[in-house]
This record gives sequence, structure tokens and C-alpha cells, in this order.
Amino acid sequence: MISRDAVVLGSDMLDEARAYLRFESEEEDASLGTVLLGAIGHVEAYLGQMLLRRNVREVVPASMHWQRLSVLPVVLVNSVTGIPVEGMPFALSSDAYKIEIDAHGEAWLRVMQPGSAGRVELACLAGMAQAWAELPEAIRLGILRLAAHLHLHRDNPDDIGPPEGVAALLRPWRRRRIA
Repeated sequence: MISRDAVVLGSDMLDEARAYLRFESEEEDASLGTVLLGAIGHVEAYLGQMLLRRNVREVVPASMHWQRLSVLPVVLVNSVTGIPVEGMPFALSSDAYKIEIDAHGEAWLRVMQPGSAGRVELACLAGMAQAWAELPEAIRLGILRLAAHLHLHRDNPDDIGPPEGVAALLRPWRRRRIA
């Protein structure tokens, strides 16, 4: 189970999207924000990684075997909480588990001393960039092109989907896992 904080749309992101879509005023910012959030969600799903850093919580079984977290890229694990079948959750001591985060942001967890915990919850910070301007240019352009497509085709039932150019811009950053 994973829960994520929502993406916060900064003024720099809205300004760039407004300019790209040639919106003259801020009157359409509400619909622009909705389209941008939809485009970001689509791009994150396609890439298999979170774009903008935000807090994530993931619950996994308490296991002595190394297990990879599903969220990418992990920057930092803030806490590990034991979740027992009955009773209150409790903080695991740092010697009860091991966490490894590799150069690609894949985080691995192993719980050696779970106590009464059958599952553990990890509170992490994950995402490629702290701010919109720090994302690679091709990813930003892919999001903007997808947002433009979603905006222009919002009422078209015959829409065939995003343009091929969006996938071409994003493909170098796509992360796929083999089970």
C-alpha cells in the first residue's frame, strides 16, 4: 500500500504552462492546474517514477529478506514504523532494520528484528527533482505537450491519445522493472 502527498503546482510551473498554451490571463488557471496535474500523473505512470519530490508512505511485510520498495526514486527514508496485528504501531529502532538506497533511487529494506510487527510502514521522500525548473527539459516539454493535448482534446470522444512526440521526449527516463 502506498500513499503520496499531492503535487503542489508552483507559480513557475503555471507560468510556463500558461505561456506554452498561449493563455493570455490567469482566468483559466483552475482548469490549467487540473490539466497539468493530469499530465503529471500520466507522465509519472509512464516513467515509473515520481517527478517532483514529496512525502510517500509505503507499507510492506516485515521480512528478513531484502525487499525493494515500489516508489522511485527514493531520496531519503525518514522513519520505519512497526505495525502489529493488534495494538498500536511503534517506531522500530535503527538496529532492527537495514535500508539501502542505490544510485538510481531504488530503496531496499530488510527487517531483522520486527518485534510484534507483521508489517512496517516507511515514510520516505521521493522524486526526481525538488522543483519544476530542476526537471530535465525534455520531461518538462513532454508534460507541457501532453497538457496542451489534454486541453485541446478535452471534449473529443474520438481522441486517439497523446501524440507520439510526448513518448519520444519521455522514453529516455522510463524505468521498467522486471519482476
